Amino acid sequence: MFTRRKVLAGATALGGTALLPAIAHAKGSIAAATYPGTWEDAYRSIVAPALKKKYDVELELQPLFAVDQVAKAKAARGAPPFDAFVLDPGPRITAIEAGLFDKFDGKKLTNADKLPPGFIDEWGVCVNAQVVGIAYNPKKVPAPKGWKDLFSDPWVSRLGLTGFQTTFGTVSLIEIAKVFGGSETNVDPALVELKKVLPKIAAVGQPAAMPGLFQQGQCDVMYTNTQTVATLKGKGVDIEFVKPETGAVAFYTTLHLAKGTTELDNAYKYMDVVASKEVQEALTKPPFNFIPVNKDVPMPPDLPMKSLDEFSTYVRHDWSKINPLRAGWIEKFNKEMAK
Repeated sequence: MFTRRKVLAGATALGGTALLPAIAHAKGSIAAATYPGTWEDAYRSIVAPALKKKYDVELELQPLFAVDQVAKAKAARGAPPFDAFVLDPGPRITAIEAGLFDKFDGKKLTNADKLPPGFIDEWGVCVNAQVVGIAYNPKKVPAPKGWKDLFSDPWVSRLGLTGFQTTFGTVSLIEIAKVFGGSETNVDPALVELKKVLPKIAAVGQPAAMPGLFQQGQCDVMYTNTQTVATLKGKGVDIEFVKPETGAVAFYTTLHLAKGTTELDNAYKYMDVVASKEVQEALTKPPFNFIPVNKDVPMPPDLPMKSLDEFSTYVRHDWSKINPLRAGWIEKFNKEMAK
């Protein structure tokens, strides 16, 4: 059977998107974008079988980072390359502004009452929470208290540094900027201080490379999310998570309906399954270590919070202010911090 991914690949080979409007799903299927790596593995092994079992709907996953999902949907010019997005706060706002979503009706989710207030809005549903702070190897360095500690020994010489390409990198560098007098829209103080200590820093790498660098002992301190810490710990890596004294950062990952999807009913079924107690609880287990949003699912014991209620005390950011500046930050970081 030809999946939409195969047909899309053929369309690209033939010279673009001219064939896209004629593409149709097989009966009982949905194409959903997902993040490469842990997300793709988790959704293939847990979400896809659950969707098939409950609704007899096949799940076809397209692994794409958030910015690539938005770019691909824009390029498709009204013929969506997938039926559902998964996005972090920044790309979500970009996609809303670009008109890439169909309006969302939370009443169509049977699990809507199991999600905290505000987790469903007119644009989509929150299915995962992420917490960002500092990870360190307790056998190599003491626990840092906060962001400023990363600029002095013993931490700075063991620090793994990455840029603004990801949500966790962006919010960490914003928080670093704040302790040096910067703000949500002014990260220059962070870059100034980083440049001073750059010769001492253990490693500078792409976001996807950081867990491997930590695991290999190329660095022993990095900013990251709890999911990465739990995954590395599950592999036997000596690693612990610290909430910085100024507060850990929280953000949510959301699912959205692609504008013009022809599989609206199946898309709602897919999102309902992702939000269900059974799937959310399965996703919390190793090796995936997701933070659940369904209120019937207990928080894993090694997380730095006991319930979703604590998220109101965590640091949050206004991505409508960050988005217009982020491309410039990425360029500046890459230029100034390359080693």
